[in-house]
Amino acid sequence: MSLFQTLSGVFQPGQKPKPSIFHPVPKRPKFQKPQKPVSISVEEKKRLQEDIIRDAQTKAREIILESRDEALKIRSQAEQEARRLQNELGDKQRQIAEAENQLVKNQASVEAQEKYLKQQQQQTDEQLQKIDEVKKKYAKLIQQTASMSKDEAQQIIFKNLEKRLSVDIVKTIKAAEEKAREEADAKAQEILVDAMKHGATDYVSEYTVSTVKLPSEDSKGRIIGKEGRNIRAFENATGVDLDLDETPGEVRLSSFDSIRREIARVSLSRLVSDGRIQPTRIEEYVAKAKTDIEKIMFEEGKKLCHAVGVYNLPPELIAMLGRFKYRFSYGQNMIAHTLEETKIGIALAQNIGADVDTVRLGCLLHDIGKIVEDEEGSHVELGVNLLKKYNIPQPVIDTVAQHHEDTPFTSAESVLVYVADAISGSRPGARYENYEEYVKRLGKLEEIATSYEGVGEAYAIQAGREIRVILRPDKLGDEAVPKLAFDIKERIRNEMTYPGTVTVTVMREVRATEIAK
Repeated sequence: MSLFQTLSGVFQPGQKPKPSIFHPVPKRPKFQKPQKPVSISVEEKKRLQEDIIRDAQTKAREIILESRDEALKIRSQAEQEARRLQNELGDKQRQIAEAENQLVKNQASVEAQEKYLKQQQQQTDEQLQKIDEVKKKYAKLIQQTASMSKDEAQQIIFKNLEKRLSVDIVKTIKAAEEKAREEADAKAQEILVDAMKHGATDYVSEYTVSTVKLPSEDSKGRIIGKEGRNIRAFENATGVDLDLDETPGEVRLSSFDSIRREIARVSLSRLVSDGRIQPTRIEEYVAKAKTDIEKIMFEEGKKLCHAVGVYNLPPELIAMLGRFKYRFSYGQNMIAHTLEETKIGIALAQNIGADVDTVRLGCLLHDIGKIVEDEEGSHVELGVNLLKKYNIPQPVIDTVAQHHEDTPFTSAESVLVYVADAISGSRPGARYENYEEYVKRLGKLEEIATSYEGVGEAYAIQAGREIRVILRPDKLGDEAVPKLAFDIKERIRNEMTYPGTVTVTVMREVRATEIAK
């Protein structure tokens, strides 16, 4: 059947159209027969058929579009209803899970209460049983008393009286303990004062001189030499900077290494006295001064060891202890501090019965890490590693590792080394640091850190023992952080003088902030 025949059948005159499930079919007016027969040509009939076909196609497309829209609407409503049902199902599941959790908690609470009640019941039963036993015991005693002698009755009375007075006896014992504790504090103070008396030394601190007096201003010209060759040779040989313009009649030596500065001072003094200053003689005098200073330090180390009663220490450790002669901590000479601390520690160990030899070596070697220069770390870590290298006994190493409370105390000897160090370092007049120098040092730390491009802020904290550097993330990347930390560390080491160590912490972070309105 052709499309025209199909559509003609659909739109037959006088026939009602079938209703659609998508869109109601509008009622068409009843077909009216023409009053007079009209003759239609073949072309007009053909054109009329084409118009009917086009109208039918248009209607079909409209019906299809309307049906599609209705189908999409039904599908959307179905999906929304499915989502709503799914959400309701999820809510119900969560409510059920919460109810189950609450039920489990309630059940656990009930079980705990039942267990507690059982324990209480058990204790009550035990108490009742004890009461019954006591009743039976006293009933038996009453029965025995009738046939008991006078002495036997007195003994029973005394035993009962002792039980009644047991509370008073406990109070008396506590009072005695408190009194003993008070007397112990007074006794401890007496021991400490006595130890400090034993620790008094006649050692005179020798502060390293950083200037050399000149006989005349002409000596400065000889020190400089032709085109500055003498002063360059001297600075290269000693590693010390010379300043001839600061003060008339003297030369100032500048170096963070006190031993290097002392070698330069001795060498320059001898060269000025000799008068023949030239690169070759500078090298000879510097080499001779190094040898002499090393001998002096070894003798000072041996003298320090003998002063505290140590005679079997390895020569390398004795030489390192001798370097304390030119080392100062907040103005306190390290040899004077070590000698004083060791005498205090020995006196304390003798008073309380601790191992004197362990305390002796612990006090003597507690700061030896401060003169280890070829490694990085705190003086406690460096000292422990050095003593392990020379097979020093472990109890002595423990006292060195714990004398700043970096690790918990493991023995009474460690506590005594810590106490002796605190007494020697914190007594009035032992140490000092000029306030202006302190502020200047902190400012220099921050100045070095902020001098690098890309650094936003820098803060010196922990009394100058740490510098925290905050980078600008838009200027430097993560790969620049380790190199910048290394560069700042090297500048601090080469340009500054500071006690202990300085930790350089470089931080870089990216932050993004948005405000929801």
